[in-house]
Amino acid sequence: MISELLIFLLILYLYASAPRINGLVHMSQFLQRSYAHRGLKDNSSNNPENSLRAFLLAVENGYGIELDVQLTKDGIPVVFHDRTLERACGTAVPVKDMTLHQLKGLRLFNSDESIPTLKEALEVINGRVPLIIELKVHQGDDLSVCEKAQEILDDYKGLYCVESFHPFAMVWYRKNRPHILRGQLSLDYMKERSHGLVMDFLLHNLLFNFIAKPSFIAYRHQDKKGFSIWLSKKLYRCCMVAYTVMTSEEYYKNSSFFHIQIFEGFLP
Repeated sequence: MISELLIFLLILYLYASAPRINGLVHMSQFLQRSYAHRGLKDNSSNNPENSLRAFLLAVENGYGIELDVQLTKDGIPVVFHDRTLERACGTAVPVKDMTLHQLKGLRLFNSDESIPTLKEALEVINGRVPLIIELKVHQGDDLSVCEKAQEILDDYKGLYCVESFHPFAMVWYRKNRPHILRGQLSLDYMKERSHGLVMDFLLHNLLFNFIAKPSFIAYRHQDKKGFSIWLSKKLYRCCMVAYTVMTSEEYYKNSSFFHIQIFEGFLP
């Protein structure tokens, strides 16, 4: 009886953690390139993270770009990482509580750069390098950022894929834009303990993959020894993406496991 229960639990685990089969094949156009984390950035200079200058510099150097998208108070997709403006702009107000007009009055890290809209960023990049676009879901289960961002992305002719820490953002894409390549972001939630024990276990072990069916897994590279991430690569042949690699040494060590690496602070 115990052995039968263990077999059942194993089968259930394998089913729940299964991403899209052979995702590595589907992601082939994104391979053989490194991706600049929030652009080719330097927050102490005039090309800070998620700025138009950082994106242009990445394009000029031939790097793909990872960038973040969330919504303003008036529902405009802007490129910005943090939930609040405190770190980048010096005011502890959530992005969602500011209109686009208000955000445009701020400057990123004391530079000349303002927070770009997703549309502005896409116009600057103009399809010249592939993009990994992270959708930030800060308000519980409000997935409107997916819909609003995709309305703009539908007109974009360049190569891009989407990702999110929130599994149901990827479920939205599976249902509404199944042809767009999607990825599940994760890390060792059992160390972070940020969502409660049960949810942390499910997220850490990628146990929402069965409904999101991502073609790639983007995992914090320091946590790559987990069983589910190993299964995703070895059994299901999923494309594995490392974030965020900070040194040449880390980049070299990760090259045997990850197919794509998102970097910052050095040039690979």
